[in-house]
Parts: sequence; C-alpha cells; structure tokens
Amino acid sequence: MTRRPRRLRINETVRSMVRDVQLHPSDLIYPIFVTEGTNTRTEISSMPGQFQISLDHVAAEAQQISDLGIPAVILFGIPAAKDSQGSGAFAEQGIIQQATRAIKQQVPDLVVIADTCLCEYTSHGHCGLINDEANSLPEGYVLNDESLRLLAETALSQARAGADIVAPSGMLDGMVRAIRCELDANGFQHVSIMSYSVKYASAYYGPFRDAADGTPQFGDRKTHQMDPAESKQALAECELDVQEGADFIMVKPALAYLDVARDLRIRFPHLPLVAYNVSGEYAMVKAAAQQQWLDERAIVIENLTAMKRAGADLIITYHAKELCQWLNQ
Repeated sequence: MTRRPRRLRINETVRSMVRDVQLHPSDLIYPIFVTEGTNTRTEISSMPGQFQISLDHVAAEAQQISDLGIPAVILFGIPAAKDSQGSGAFAEQGIIQQATRAIKQQVPDLVVIADTCLCEYTSHGHCGLINDEANSLPEGYVLNDESLRLLAETALSQARAGADIVAPSGMLDGMVRAIRCELDANGFQHVSIMSYSVKYASAYYGPFRDAADGTPQFGDRKTHQMDPAESKQALAECELDVQEGADFIMVKPALAYLDVARDLRIRFPHLPLVAYNVSGEYAMVKAAAQQQWLDERAIVIENLTAMKRAGADLIITYHAKELCQWLNQ
C-alpha cells in the first residue's frame, strides 16, 4: 500500500482538522507604552501601528484589548523625569503604578503584567546602579547585588498598585529570588513572577528603545544580557530562575531563538513558556508589508505559529490586536 500524506492536505477544512498547533487570542499578551500627560496618542515611527498613550487613554485601550479576547497586557512606562537610581520605577505614583490602577478599575479581569526594570527610569538608561567608584569593576559596570534592592522595591510597588504579575527583565543575577522574598515578606505571595529568563543582547531591540525612550547613554547591555552565540547558558539561566521561584519563563527575542525555546520546553515542561515577539521582528514585517513585498497577515500567522510550534504557551506580540481580528474573520 502506498502512503499518501497529501490526502491530509486536500483542502482547508481537512488541513484545519489535523493541525497540531492552533493560534488563539488566549495565547497573546499585548504590550502598552504609557506616557505622562493627557490626551496623548503618539505613533512610534519605527513601529507603525504602535503608540505611546497617556494615562487618561490607558483604561479605554485596555477595554479594547479585553474585548478582543486578549487576556493580558504588559506595561512599559515612559516617565516625565529620570534620575541615576530610576526612582520613578518604584514611586507610589509612578507611571506604571497609575496605569495599573486605571486598568484594574476599568477592566478588573484583564491580567496586568508590569515590566520590572530600571532602564526606562534611569538617566543613564541602564538596568541598575552604575559603578562610579575606584574598584576592581570597570567604570560604568551595572552593579548587580546593589541593584537588586531597587528591583525588589519596584516589584513591591507594582504589586501594591494591583499588578497580577511582575516581569523582571534586567537579566541580573538573583533578581527573581530578591523579588520573591520581597513580595512574600509583604503579603503578596499570590503575585506571580514572569522572568525574562533568557534575554539576549539583541539587535532586534532597536525600535523598542525608541518606543520606551530607554537607549543607554553609554556602553551596552552585553555584560548582563546573553551573548547571541551562546545557547548552553540558557538552560543554566533558566534553571536558576526556576530555583529562585519564577512562575513563568521567557525567551526574548523569539524568532531568532526558536531553538532555545524548544530546549527550554523540553527541559521545563511543567512551567508556562513565554516567547517575546520583539519590536525589531514586528518592524521588519511592517516595513516589508508597506512595500508590498510580503503578505502581512500570512507572515504574522506563520511567525507566531512557529513560536507555538517551538513550545511557547504565551506570546508577547505587537501584532496581537490584528491577529485577533484576522482569527475572527
């Protein structure tokens, strides 16, 4: 008997019946960039279709996202003022804290994930305190242990504002443990940690730095984010986060690191795995679509399907709104 696999591809109905990977709105997390001021909705030039929105618009934005069936948002703040310690990140009336309260009042069932980092709030644009003393460390080095206190304080302030999940993104050693201990000690045992467990020092982040106004004023982030040529450390980084109490693990960026996502899926089958479809990936698709070099809908669905096929349970993506509309057509 001759096997004919093409029988399972004879038409769209049959193809849809036998697919083992399906995209659904419940897979998606939508990023929101929140800025100070009022009546502001500024399109990000390098990310067509994405906006910096002011606090007075954030609740309506959240309602629209919820109405599409997207279960969660991740918030990035653009403060009016910055300082060397990034104090706006953990201020009671910080931009993320205010946005969280506004969303929870309007759409209480929408899951709010707060990005927990200092880079958007520091005057130097780095993810922690900077070494400026005469010691064995290089000048300008991001101080690890000294910065953990501020990250823990930031997570606590976000939890107090109503965040369901805090998402430390700095790739500093011990950040998950420091945050877990601080949350638990203050009665927030129920707040989850979505750790950027495997975050590469990637060129794909360029448009995001425009969007969040978080470009380093000097140097780079290669001493704490992972080297793109390294895969073995991904397992070690993730193992540490799991031991320290991470509830979700993440790979960022997604497309260029699907092999890493698959490795983590196999090694940690019991934990939710998040893939971050980052700004550069989004911008490339948008630019090519504007030139009519590719079918935007088809390529977005193909890319996000590949992330799920590699093992991602959840996808942070700027395409989420459009994808939901396409899926409902």
